[in-house]
This record gives sequence, structure tokens and C-alpha cells, in this order.
Amino acid sequence: EMLESNNIIHFNGLANSSSYHTFLLDEERSRLYVGAKDHIFSFNLVNIKEYQKIVWPVTHSRRDECKWAGKDILRECANFIKVLKAYNQTHLYACGTGAFHPVCTYIEVG
Repeated sequence: EMLESNNIIHFNGLANSSSYHTFLLDEERSRLYVGAKDHIFSFNLVNIKEYQKIVWPVTHSRRDECKWAGKDILRECANFIKVLKAYNQTHLYACGTGAFHPVCTYIEVG
């Protein structure tokens, strides 16, 4: 029924990735934040086609350490965003796996 209504917008996002596991709905700013592999997306709820992308990959040294530990460099040695939390009026708190070295930061959302 939804497909027939022609009201569906397809998001192609990241090539060869289905790692969209973390979501935060910010009704105050009319945004939907989505954590993915090495990225955080910020969608405008008024016009969902309008979005911004923050690139947050692991460092080369962490990726190399992960590879040397026998992990799959394409599927495991990345920064998978696992936590997105509104911190205050101007910042989000975000955490990622950091290729098995968890990392967190504050992101200004203004």
C-alpha cells in the first residue's frame, strides 16, 4: 500500500552498506540523526530529501591494528556509530566502535 501511494523516498546512502542501526529523533530541531558505518546523517523532517552527512572514520593506525588482529578490514575495521544522544541544546553525544577501540565525541548541531 505504501509503495502504491508513491509517497516513499528512497535513500541510497552509502554504497554497499546496510549498517544503519542507530537513530535519534530530534523533534525540537525537526531532525532525524542516523548512525552508520563511518558516518552520521542528519535528515530534515520537513523535507526528508534534504540531509547533511558527517564523515567519522577510524584513523589509519586503528584500521591497521584491526587488520593485523585478523579482522575483516571491510566489514569490521570501521567506526560503526552505536550511540547518538541529545546532550544539550547545541550538542549531540556520539560514540562509535572505532575498529574495536571505542571513541566518543560531542557534535555541535546548532
